[in-house]
Amino acid sequence: MCVKPAGSCTDGTSGTAHPLMMQIFPNAMARAQPTPLAQENTMMKMDLNSDLGESLGAWTMGDDAAMLGIVSSANVACGFHAGDAAGILQTLRAAAARGAVVGAHVAYPDLKGFGRRNMDVASADLVADVIYQIGALQGLAAVAGTRVRYVKPHGALYNTMAHDARQAKDVITAIRAVDPQLALVALAGSPLVHWARDAGLRVVSEAFADRAYTPEGALVSRREKGAVLHDPEVIAQRMVRLVQEGVLQAIDGSTVRIEADSICVHGDSPDAVGIARQLRARLEADGITIASFMAPLAPVAG
Repeated sequence: MCVKPAGSCTDGTSGTAHPLMMQIFPNAMARAQPTPLAQENTMMKMDLNSDLGESLGAWTMGDDAAMLGIVSSANVACGFHAGDAAGILQTLRAAAARGAVVGAHVAYPDLKGFGRRNMDVASADLVADVIYQIGALQGLAAVAGTRVRYVKPHGALYNTMAHDARQAKDVITAIRAVDPQLALVALAGSPLVHWARDAGLRVVSEAFADRAYTPEGALVSRREKGAVLHDPEVIAQRMVRLVQEGVLQAIDGSTVRIEADSICVHGDSPDAVGIARQLRARLEADGITIASFMAPLAPVAG
């Protein structure tokens, strides 16, 4: 499916907006502009993002301090799938000190399932939940000396709204209600990219460093063998090819085109820091600058 602005598709599809999106956002099509991010990629720049702030009480998840020395954007948990207020604030302060751009990692209310269980949440609840999470993180970010610049849904919500127009509309509605200047990080090549642009949001298309892809450009289900990659060298080689050529090898050996503005390196994977560190080193060795898709904030006066 083409996910480019209307009239610009080259795969034979029309690129027109989903009817449900046009009912909810009838005037947004005129405001939506083609993203400049793909053009930036030709300048050999790439963002690295990671899911952080996910420790909860005595339970530690990942190494936020180490990851913040590697990535350029931090997807910070908002307490619904992981994270507690004190830990989230600590991560935000570390992100501010490192100059990492901060995003709200919103999720279903699913602490026990780490946000990876599918949920059929009513629209009123989903809209309010997302508004609540963004608002909470904005308050903590202000205290930490930074700002929330984008939204990246987590886990099951991320995967569902990539193709489900109703849940996508709900999350888009919530983002626009809080701040229409917030960007949305979405699965590269998914219908969500087009829907969100039609609604007037800035969209950041994302690829995953440690995940296998189907020939259609979708993520291989975590339930399938080979869905998660663990070899740092293989991961680094794949991502260099993605940035330089815009393609990846699918799980069946075929080549699939992925247009990405950001690469996610999961913070909770085994040897996550080692994978992220080798990936960044390899990208930079090949002349690729690591930089967030958002301009850094001006230093906060001390």
